[in-house]
Amino acid sequence: MTDNTYVGAVDQGTTGTRFIVFDHGGQVVANAYEKHEQIYPEPGWVEHDPREIWENTKHVITQALEQAGISADQLEAIGVTNQRETTLLWDADSGQPVHNAIVWQDRRTTDRVEQLEEDGLVGPIREKTGLEADAYFSATKAEWLLENADPIKMERARPDDISDRAERGEILFGTIDTWLIYNLTGNHITEVTNASRTMLYNIHDLEWDDELLSEFSVSEAMLPEVRPSSDDETYGTTDEEGFLEAEIPVAGALGDQQAALFGQTCFDAGDAKNTYGTGSFFLMNTGNEAVESDHGLLTTIGFQKSGEDVQYALEGSIFITGAAIEWLEDLSLIDDPAETAELARSVDSTDGVYVVPAFTGLGAPHWDQRARGTIVGMTRGTRKEHIVRATLESIAYQTRDVAEAMEADSGIEMTSLKVDGGAVKNNYLCQLQSDIIGSEIVRPVVDETTALGSAYAAGLAVGYWDDVDSLRDNWQIDREFAPEMDGDDADEMYDRWGDAIDRSLDWARDGGE
Repeated sequence: MTDNTYVGAVDQGTTGTRFIVFDHGGQVVANAYEKHEQIYPEPGWVEHDPREIWENTKHVITQALEQAGISADQLEAIGVTNQRETTLLWDADSGQPVHNAIVWQDRRTTDRVEQLEEDGLVGPIREKTGLEADAYFSATKAEWLLENADPIKMERARPDDISDRAERGEILFGTIDTWLIYNLTGNHITEVTNASRTMLYNIHDLEWDDELLSEFSVSEAMLPEVRPSSDDETYGTTDEEGFLEAEIPVAGALGDQQAALFGQTCFDAGDAKNTYGTGSFFLMNTGNEAVESDHGLLTTIGFQKSGEDVQYALEGSIFITGAAIEWLEDLSLIDDPAETAELARSVDSTDGVYVVPAFTGLGAPHWDQRARGTIVGMTRGTRKEHIVRATLESIAYQTRDVAEAMEADSGIEMTSLKVDGGAVKNNYLCQLQSDIIGSEIVRPVVDETTALGSAYAAGLAVGYWDDVDSLRDNWQIDREFAPEMDGDDADEMYDRWGDAIDRSLDWARDGGE
């Protein structure tokens, strides 16, 4: 049956939307991608148009199926993975958003988070959600939307207050998984890893938290039902009368980083991966135990299969890594990301230059919302090659920051790290990462692990794959990188990185500018 059937995965990321069709061996059969607009209404604000995201989703699905020459009814299931924390509200009647989605990178609610700190709520929030109070998460974004979205834009003759309508369930809340599942199936559903990133969900009780809903004035009536990541009951099916002209079960979803954990087959406690995308996200499976961090990491839900306990994870969230390469392009220092390796190799060192790409503050383990991008150590002899090399090194240093915190919290010494994401195609970066972190770096054959993880979740739910052991058999190594740099040299470079970090902290003032 599996010879001519497949599982598809929607991978909705920060910069674009991808649809990948996988076969039973976990190999890519078709892959279509489309970028969407990044909207910056004010300094520190980042928005996406949810309607554009949905239109692009439909387009990449049909494009990939055409590319592969397969029909929609050859899909056994569809999985969804998504940029996490990005938040939107929409009208339950019309299905239209009431405002652009506020993206995870957005810092407009920094002042609100500082008020939470002054009110002594950081500890209780961490205890309930496993999260560090930050504008990064959905709660303060939803609160801002409820207070500021303009009802006139909803084209209602007598616009009610949006908060009042939300109380009646006429306005719906969702992260991007919820938005896509709603449009694919008509059902208002989120899954548990995405819920765990809202700062509204109690990861121990596994339910929306009444006290947090009250703090952020979010009505339970507007919230989606929370379901397992791999759901035997499925979230619903696509509409036979819709754009696919077929009823396909939508049966799995995971936030992008948890999807990569699943796609890297990190099913057991102690398994870890790092994904290098716009930012980098280092996750370690901690099994049934929600390990509390003493070193600035997040405790989060890793995944849940139907009828089983949730698996928890420790997470180090680094806000800017791949986006730092895009910044080099924006400044015309490079024309293409592939140039970075050649430019970095053309010089022996950064000549003392350090780049701290804290463009949206610093995440784990520093958590400073007012940190900003910093370049230190430049001289009259500094060339673009030094800055490019220092930017690549910043990715490796930030990962070491998190790896050291992870080892301290878990007590597990890391000897090997599975990596994925667009940036790991760069062999220079992988070797540099191995040198700086002092561990083996392992790159899989299929590096689209985010999409693969959500495909696995959906495929397990409908019986396309029997169990997780069959998924482990699919995982294959492309290349391993072992440390080549002297450890003392790596430590000396890393120590200086700490000095550069100190100079980036607490820079932004009013409005996060």
